[in-house]
Amino acid sequence: MALADQTYGFYIPTVSLMGVGSSKETGEQVKALGASKALLVTDKGISGMGMADQIKEQVEAAGVAVVIFDGAEPNPTDTNVEDGLKVYQSEKCDAIISLGGGSSHDCAKGIGMVATNGGTIRDCEGLNKTSKPMPPFVAINTTAGTASEMTRFCIITNTSTKVKMAIVDWRCTPNVAINDPVLMVGKPAALTAATGMDALTHAVEAYVSTIATPITDACAIKAIELVADYLRPVVANGDNLEARDKMAYAEYLAGMAFNNASLGYVHAMAHQLGGFYNLPHGVCNAILLPSVCEFNMIANPQRFADIAVAMGENIEGLSVVEAAAQGIAAIRTLSADIGIPAGLSVLNVKEEDLATMAGNAQNDACMLTNPRKANLDQVVAIYKAAM
Repeated sequence: MALADQTYGFYIPTVSLMGVGSSKETGEQVKALGASKALLVTDKGISGMGMADQIKEQVEAAGVAVVIFDGAEPNPTDTNVEDGLKVYQSEKCDAIISLGGGSSHDCAKGIGMVATNGGTIRDCEGLNKTSKPMPPFVAINTTAGTASEMTRFCIITNTSTKVKMAIVDWRCTPNVAINDPVLMVGKPAALTAATGMDALTHAVEAYVSTIATPITDACAIKAIELVADYLRPVVANGDNLEARDKMAYAEYLAGMAFNNASLGYVHAMAHQLGGFYNLPHGVCNAILLPSVCEFNMIANPQRFADIAVAMGENIEGLSVVEAAAQGIAAIRTLSADIGIPAGLSVLNVKEEDLATMAGNAQNDACMLTNPRKANLDQVVAIYKAAM
């Protein structure tokens, strides 16, 4: 294809608020979107902490009524979406607020897409399957990982097939994304580690994607640098507000990168682990990332050498391939330092399931932009290498 025939899009929320105290602007932002009654989608953990009630009070003080739906589960399902949709419709809501990590945001996206387009969330699987915009949508983030608060990606588990459906649709991009590090303080070390590695995976996969651009490259490399500098400190001390703030920027920049350059085999394969075993997405990504990088390295070793530099590695005197290998080794070391499990076998993944998951992964939309193409046996081999 001639260069003149290649065009690329760039998708991002209309408004993005960052920094300490930014969540206090939620009410005014929801009001500015013309809402009269908003469904606040969150999970029971955040609801139980009282954080959902705090946001509700802020929004209602701005003159917008709020109904809380706290049924978003880790690895949200089509059933969660259906349950939330019933509340949205019965309460006659006209806007959506999501509060939490990727699970809350994705559940909210699912509710919004079906609310305006009809059918079921299963009809939305794939690329740009909706035809009508979502209701006004404000996403408030509480973890530094998924970037779902600002992307056009939505991952929902199909409870019938136990497969995570990859929904990529520019219409589900939130109107407003809010990243307030104050809401991230005190999160458990294990959650901080897993979400941080999720952000790193987004940046790495976007950087080596077949549709990477200079814009996504800039976002991805800066995200990798920030993760390399701040993930260890924030896992060590969850009250470190500076590190929380820098990781919020890291995950957002990584989101900017993959929201436009897409992802690769790590996510395609991790989606199957989440759907099959209901495992934490960030942990699955972290375990798979080095093995997928080793498979992909021959496709573009210079890119992996760039990643080594972004990870803070000294590559002076090394060949490009040696530098690339050192970058992948640095990713393994970071995972070990922050307590990521050593392999999938620790998570009780069974070898007899690998072929089925590999087959499902081949149909995942994230496969399309991986820099090296793999057949079924090679995907199984990557899973085995990560065991």
